[in-house]
Amino acid sequence: MLNRRTVLTSTAMAALATAAPQFALAQGRKDSMVVGMTLEPPGLDPTANAASAIAEVTLYNIYETLTKINADGKVTPLLAESWEVSPDLKTYTFKLRRGVKFQNGEPFNAQAVKFSFDRAGGEKSTNKDKRTFANLSTQVTDENTVVLINKEIDPDLPFLLGQATAIIVEPKSADTNATKPVGTGPYKLDSWAKGSSLVVSKWDGYRNPNEAKLKKVTFRFISDTAAQAASLMAGDVDVFKPMGTRAIAQFKNNPQFQVINGGSRAKTILAINSKKKPLDDVRVRRAILAAIDRKAVVEGAADGFGVPIGSHYVPGAEGYVDTTGINPFDIEKAKKLLAEAGVKTPLELTMTLPPPPYARQGGEVIAAQLAKIGINVKIQNVEWAQWLSNTYGGPHDYDLTIVSHVEPFDLGNYAKPDYYWGYDSKAFSTLYDKIKQTGNATERAKLLGDAQKLLATDAANGFLYQPQFPSVAKKGVKGLWKESPIFVNDLSAMSW
Repeated sequence: MLNRRTVLTSTAMAALATAAPQFALAQGRKDSMVVGMTLEPPGLDPTANAASAIAEVTLYNIYETLTKINADGKVTPLLAESWEVSPDLKTYTFKLRRGVKFQNGEPFNAQAVKFSFDRAGGEKSTNKDKRTFANLSTQVTDENTVVLINKEIDPDLPFLLGQATAIIVEPKSADTNATKPVGTGPYKLDSWAKGSSLVVSKWDGYRNPNEAKLKKVTFRFISDTAAQAASLMAGDVDVFKPMGTRAIAQFKNNPQFQVINGGSRAKTILAINSKKKPLDDVRVRRAILAAIDRKAVVEGAADGFGVPIGSHYVPGAEGYVDTTGINPFDIEKAKKLLAEAGVKTPLELTMTLPPPPYARQGGEVIAAQLAKIGINVKIQNVEWAQWLSNTYGGPHDYDLTIVSHVEPFDLGNYAKPDYYWGYDSKAFSTLYDKIKQTGNATERAKLLGDAQKLLATDAANGFLYQPQFPSVAKKGVKGLWKESPIFVNDLSAMSW
């Protein structure tokens, strides 16, 4: 652990040696920028894959949505000029922006909106928010008016329609968006050197030619934390968003850089496969939670950049209640629960970990903690593609895994028995349906609190912490989001 904190790789040392002259060159690029990312997107169609890295590259840059979520979490018009909501809170009428074209020259209109939403909710959809769109009936009133009729009351719908899963796609090009994305946004794809970098350039056909200040943006994909730091110091990267937490300290007092540390609605969890024995026993899941010292996990996995949580909900969200006291750290209680469940120790489990440092580092901490109650954890490190296909998707072949869920409104995943963690509770599904049908803000907040308490009591997962995602940028970079209500790189807001 000590070596990871203090030793730079040979690549990093070499980059640091050349930092000064390259830094000066980087500062001279006023119409271009290099943005570093930890993860490379597996494709460029956010409606087909759940990886958040897709939205970080494409949302509001290549693709656009009816609404836009801003850094402060407020929702404003984007492809829609305005909207009205019916008194029963189920019907939304959107007036669309006129004169907008897709990057292949096709017109944006009400038919494109209907196609996009019907596709997102269709039988063959792989959209992770398929349920949201399946509940929508999309009607075309005229070329510039769309009416959405929701089966449920959902006050968050305008927010949801600003997320990457709600992009408006051009019908003729929709099936090839993963490799040849076509949107209405201010940037278009130039090139993609898989495993290394992706380049977007300003699209001359965008409706507002002054919207984007940068003519070219290069995304560089660097997973190693030491190499991330070295790329900034060497001037090869102008912004790293977010940055590996173990590299932050060296930039805090460096006048050439700015460190931006903001909150998020993300939840870092130890997902537990409730379909597997003995994890289908709530006593075993509670034992796992009781063995976890959340504060130690925050320090070990995120270097202190996080706030402990007790359910799949975070401070600052509507209706948040503190549930960390429902499954507190208690080694003796954990041992007792395993005994009550009839589990003979040592219990052998496998923890499947994707690449991010918070997962790999957190996995080591939690494995050591579980060993104290007789659970031997075998760590299996996998790449994102394998995690997405085998853990999140497909056969759900895992016992435990660590991942950050970054979507702001994702409690509904616990009402899906076939979701990757296999939680199946009629009580929760009934409660969640009631939440969706409640328009009164006070009553809705109370029900949300009840939902959090139920998930905590059921130990539906190992709820760890609300992560903070610090970013590092050259001093002259402007327009970076501090808060992260959703995970995007809004390039139009960025400049020197």
